[in-house]
Amino acid sequence: MDAASPVPRPAVTVPRRSWRRLGATTDPTGTTFAVWAPRAQQVEVCLVGEGGAPHESRVALPEVTHGIHHAHLAGVGPGQRYGYRVHGPWNPPSGDRCDPAKLLLDPYARAIDGALVYDERVVADGPYGLDSAGAVPLSVVVGGELDAYDWTGDVRPRTGWADTVLYELHVKGFTELHPDVPPQLRGTYAGLAHPAVVEHLVGLGVTAVELMPVHHFVSERALVEAGEVNAWGYNSVAFFAPHGPYASSGTRGHQVREFRDMVRALHAAGLEVVLDVVYNHTGEGDLTGPTLCFRGIDNAAYYRLDGDGAYDDVTGCGNTLDLRHPQVVRLVLDSLRYWVEEMHVDGFRFDLAPALARGDDEVDMGSAFLTAVGQDPVLREVKLIAEPWDLGPGGYQLGRFPPLWAEWNDRFRETMRAFWLAPKSDGVGVRDLAYRLSGSSDLYRDDGRRPYASINYVASHDGRTLADLVGDSGGPDAARRSRAIAAAMLLSTGVPMWLAGDELGRTQHGDPNAYRVDSPVSWVHWTPVAGAGEDEAARRAMHAVVQSALALRREHPALRQRHFFDGRPRTGVADPAVLVAESAESADLADLADLADPADKDLAWLSPSGNEMTAADWADPNRVTLGLLLDGAGLGPDDAGTDDILIWLHAGNDDVEIEMPADAPRRAWTVLLDTALPHPGPRAQVTAVGPLVLVGPSVVVLTRSG
Repeated sequence: MDAASPVPRPAVTVPRRSWRRLGATTDPTGTTFAVWAPRAQQVEVCLVGEGGAPHESRVALPEVTHGIHHAHLAGVGPGQRYGYRVHGPWNPPSGDRCDPAKLLLDPYARAIDGALVYDERVVADGPYGLDSAGAVPLSVVVGGELDAYDWTGDVRPRTGWADTVLYELHVKGFTELHPDVPPQLRGTYAGLAHPAVVEHLVGLGVTAVELMPVHHFVSERALVEAGEVNAWGYNSVAFFAPHGPYASSGTRGHQVREFRDMVRALHAAGLEVVLDVVYNHTGEGDLTGPTLCFRGIDNAAYYRLDGDGAYDDVTGCGNTLDLRHPQVVRLVLDSLRYWVEEMHVDGFRFDLAPALARGDDEVDMGSAFLTAVGQDPVLREVKLIAEPWDLGPGGYQLGRFPPLWAEWNDRFRETMRAFWLAPKSDGVGVRDLAYRLSGSSDLYRDDGRRPYASINYVASHDGRTLADLVGDSGGPDAARRSRAIAAAMLLSTGVPMWLAGDELGRTQHGDPNAYRVDSPVSWVHWTPVAGAGEDEAARRAMHAVVQSALALRREHPALRQRHFFDGRPRTGVADPAVLVAESAESADLADLADLADPADKDLAWLSPSGNEMTAADWADPNRVTLGLLLDGAGLGPDDAGTDDILIWLHAGNDDVEIEMPADAPRRAWTVLLDTALPHPGPRAQVTAVGPLVLVGPSVVVLTRSG
């Protein structure tokens, strides 16, 4: 067949039950197409030839079952590009925007080919506006050899939450400049699976990669018209399809296999794969955006609308998917199960998660979506992480998601930044800091969750890198302060999340919102810039601190608590209250240190004197030094006893002399980590009574045997 000729018109049949599976499903004789479009009067499958538009064959789907248009097309096989044209009502005030001039993506497409061209052909200007063929990406039939995959030997790591360390990365930006990755693989799934990259991740000590969006996405119209792109990918248009440009092997279904190869390679190294998913909105945006899929199939069902047919936008991205609708809930659940069962991913981080749980007015933690996820036998076995806020009324939901869910803890982020980057108090002293360091029991204890419900982070994709945060605060000790922040975060109770490249001192040159930057500014630099000199020494020291802190976390169960601390003697009052805030607010508890030796508690908070914190200590607005004494024998029933751990945090610029906690009999402490040192590994023993000098700013970790 000539490359510019249309696809021959196939024979059409309607096999029994062909409506059961949405999307394009292949068999040895052809492909069954099924799309849910209950308002449509007719749906056509458009088979697009190699010459593109206008080289397409249109085939009407003759059967409709429960709102699903479906049929089997003989001779249509894997690799075939296609789209849908939906004939139906155009009535914007009621939400109907069907326009057969728009060539639409299949909501269940497993692969996408081609780019979006922003011009008048794609804007929602119906009814029966300009034909969008040639300006929009196309769905690809995936099946046969394109979809067959032998997972034999793939072992999911199934890392427990308490043992998890997340590493947030961007598939393209992480490997685009890696010198050991072949040029043709840089910025791709295959590049992320390269042995040199995997070796870095394993050597650092992380247990899971959290991939910024890999669902196929497009750039917003305003960005494109400004000569920019959506580099981060939070603008999905296909919830089953790996983003095509991240594949080195092709976009006619090849991206599916390459993604699976990547997952297999990461699993073989003991690394889990967590996807950052965007189900709160789509890349169609507001009515100035492109009509690519959902808007043209059933706008009123897929999106939240107000009484005039306008989009009810609680995401800040132009539209909001309506998970009050059963079919939209099905779409998202089907997508999640697909990535777990057929792509073998290990969990999800949900962007703007409250938007998925909104009822008519408020966020509902008993919503259909959250309830369905909690009951799903596949999804309840994987990691579920909420970004617990959206832009709608009452959208801040930190601490409210149900059990099974962990949450990005922005209170941890803000409290840590305030202590380390602006060591002047706002009047509350270090009480909130103590809660964050010990697992945020004030947020998660009462709902039955564990400390690992808190995803602890200081820097993420959304904002400045750690180097830029510290650099913005000024001072000649920026590199040393960065190392201290890193150690404090990575050793806190909860689940640490590290931003890719921060261990190498990555900078975005102060850009706090680089979502539109796809250039070396936002990529990870694996080698120092020419002439960096002292910067290379700082990079090595930072990498060593991160590596050492994570090694300590692995080796000492006291740093991976599965249960909240009591802050009480192990043999004393069994009150579940944590000492942190109570000792600062209750006269009866202010002198709790007199009840027992600090070393006899599961957690004790120390002042530089080596004594337990008093009410006055907690409220001291100038406090920049705090000690945590973790009892290795006071762990929960899931862990055997281990050595005690003492962590000193000092955010001041000047050095400070501290006393070691007194105990009987006196035992020697060994320094395991000192972030002030260029080589932060263990150093000589310190006597039990001290004193010990903390270089400002720094974190020092010590241990002693029971």
